[in-house]
Amino acid sequence: MSAGSPFAFVAAGAYGAGAASLEIADEPACHGVLDRADALRDDPAALAGLWADGRVLLLDADGNALVDGEGALFAPTGRELSEGPGGPGAAIFLGRAPDGTGWFALDAGLAALGAAGRLDLRSAAARWPAFEAGVFAQARALQHWRDRHRHCGVCGGAITFTRGGWQGRCGACGLDHYPRTDPAVIVAVTDGRRLLLGRQRNWPARRHSVLAGFVEPGETLEQTVAREVLEEAGVRVRGCRYLGSQPWPFPGQLMLGFIATAEPDEPRTGDELESAQWFDADDIRAAMARDGRDDGHGPLLSTSISISRWLVTQWLAAIDRAGAAAVRGDDAASR
Repeated sequence: MSAGSPFAFVAAGAYGAGAASLEIADEPACHGVLDRADALRDDPAALAGLWADGRVLLLDADGNALVDGEGALFAPTGRELSEGPGGPGAAIFLGRAPDGTGWFALDAGLAALGAAGRLDLRSAAARWPAFEAGVFAQARALQHWRDRHRHCGVCGGAITFTRGGWQGRCGACGLDHYPRTDPAVIVAVTDGRRLLLGRQRNWPARRHSVLAGFVEPGETLEQTVAREVLEEAGVRVRGCRYLGSQPWPFPGQLMLGFIATAEPDEPRTGDELESAQWFDADDIRAAMARDGRDDGHGPLLSTSISISRWLVTQWLAAIDRAGAAAVRGDDAASR
């Protein structure tokens, strides 16, 4: 396909030698915490069979999860909520755990049971086991979509939810609606020896992060990387490579992580960022050390739960590997 095509795609080999190889290592990240069991969403009898012994995550109107007195997830069984055989009713079917247990989500206002407290998703992600935090993230994203799609965007008719809560259908025009995820790129930009970080005006003092932005219609992810970095920081991207992704249900994004090489331009910010600047490896190591003890100086990084922080660690590891390789090369040359 020619470079001028309106539907341009990344050329074969853009990610380096062997990019098209089928020798792909096993990757645990390809598997979610739950089997979402799509085939069961259309099977009311199967969902009813999972309900009694299934676990039910209860969310309040603000998207917080109900917790017990120690801040752990409060997820009663369907039987406890129904006080009898009952059924999933208005609950969302999230999927099945590895042991076969069904997991559901329900508005706390519909449950007769109370709990000791509530916990927001960011706090839960930092404190809870990965399984429970992952289930909470899925439930929170679905709740947000359903709360904001009560009426059809075409005719304004009321929407009812089917397929275990995963499909909305307009009662007036019959149009089907599905959960929406907004893709956004997030990128560690380097000039070969430094990392570009920016900060927004409403962030806590000294907080810095790698750059990010939403994908626009008609763009490839790689084009979004180049455009966003230029718009936000005035830095010209030369090339980029995909590294990994993270669902970010605040409220419903999918963050697609890249590393990019760029010209060593002096950053220039506009309306989106308060500031942007280059930091060397020593600056980043010092910023990481401030997680445990803040010395009151220099940048603070995003929390460890975010892909932003992961991208920073990936860049620093690459810099360290390059430095180690250079030392080995010097040693070999001196022999």
